[in-house]
Parts: sequence; structure tokens; C-alpha cells
Amino acid sequence: MKLFNSHFHIIDYNYPIIENQGYLPPNYSVQNYKKDTKNLNIVGGTVVSGSFQGFDQQYLTNALNKLGKNFYGVTQLPIEMSNQEILALKRKRVTAVRFNIQRGGIESLKNLRYFSERIYELAGWHTELYLNAKTLTQIKDTLKSLPLVSIDHLGLSKEGLPTLLDLVDHGVHVKATGFSRGDLDVADTMKQIYNINPDALMFGTDLPSTRAPRPFSKKDIQLVQESFDEQACENIFYRIALNWYQKKQ
Repeated sequence: MKLFNSHFHIIDYNYPIIENQGYLPPNYSVQNYKKDTKNLNIVGGTVVSGSFQGFDQQYLTNALNKLGKNFYGVTQLPIEMSNQEILALKRKRVTAVRFNIQRGGIESLKNLRYFSERIYELAGWHTELYLNAKTLTQIKDTLKSLPLVSIDHLGLSKEGLPTLLDLVDHGVHVKATGFSRGDLDVADTMKQIYNINPDALMFGTDLPSTRAPRPFSKKDIQLVQESFDEQACENIFYRIALNWYQKKQ
């Protein structure tokens, strides 16, 4: 089974790393990533900027250069970044901007609509959100109005699942990642999402699983395989995420 890894981090202390909520992550190089995934049939993927990387772009473009042409980047940006700078990142295979609400980025929500619309119109990028789905009720109308949105880690919470499913019904994508991070029944949540929109779920390893109670393992892949038929697995593991990220280029 081919795998497009929709969500992982590269952590390189040759570039700025910022303590977040008292946390500093371990170094995790491209070499570490390749070693950890050598027995998986990975054909591409997405490097996602973490809270501890702030607005640094150099680590991201360097990682993408090392990983190769089938890998893309999701970054964090200040809203005042110029059009020219954003388009320069697009040429380097950055394809989305991330709002990390879960790790203290709540202030950025006030700019969510403006910035999401701006980057979509300028570069065709989508918006990624890391937040607890129980907070989605505050912004669900905004999210429904945006052109392209995805939510990390299955939305994290059982309490927020009804709102998440409503958003899925309105075209929002969801990353099947970080299975230990929330209080969800992971298999049941994935099935509910898939039943509403079979083009919404995108699997990722979440390596190196920073701050997760349990790191990624092959059991996460097995859980998906046990929950869906072969065609659905191809969609979740490969086709949906590949289309989601490649089309921005």
C-alpha cells in the first residue's frame, strides 16, 4: 500500500527553535525521518511547522530540498508577510498555512478569515487548524465560508465531534493523525467522517509525535486497514492527501 504521509515534523536545531509552553522538542532530522519510515512505502508527504518553529521558513525549505519533489510544506506566517514572500514559498513547494490554536495561537483566530482568503486567492493555499474540536462552534460559520480547510488529529475531542462532522459535510478535510492525542474512539470517528465524505480523511504518521502520549507505530496503519476496505484505504493512505497537496502547485 502506497502512503502519502500527510503530517510529520522535521526539527533541526541548526535553525531557530522556540520554547512553547515550557516545551522544547528533540532534534528530528530528515535522516531520522527516513530511518523511521524506511519500511513503509512512502511516496511523498507533508512537513508541518510546529509551534516551536515560529515563523522560521529556512528549516522548512531546507527539509523540502532534502526530501525531494514529492514532499510539500505547511507553514506558519505573520499576517503582514508580503505577497512576494508568499509566492516565493509556493515556488519552494509550501502549500498551506497553519493556525496552531491548541498551542497558544488563539489570538491568530481574529485574522483567520482575512488571511485564509488572502492566501487562497494569492497562492491557492488551504488553511490547516490544530485545535480542540470543542472550540469549533465559535468559528464554524467562518470555516464553512472558507474555500479550503483541514483540521489536524481528528479534532482531538469526543465533545467536539458533532461540530467536526458538520464541517466535514461542508467540505472540510480531516487528518487521521496523532491517534493518542485525543479522547476519541479513533476507528469509529474515522468511519463517521468517511461515511459523510469519503474524500475527507488523510492519514499521516505525526512523527516524531512530539508531546503525544503514545508515539506513532505500525499499529496505527493496521487500525485503518482493519476499519476500511482496500479501496477506502487507498483513498485515506494515499490518493486524497496527494491530490490535496499537489493541486496547490
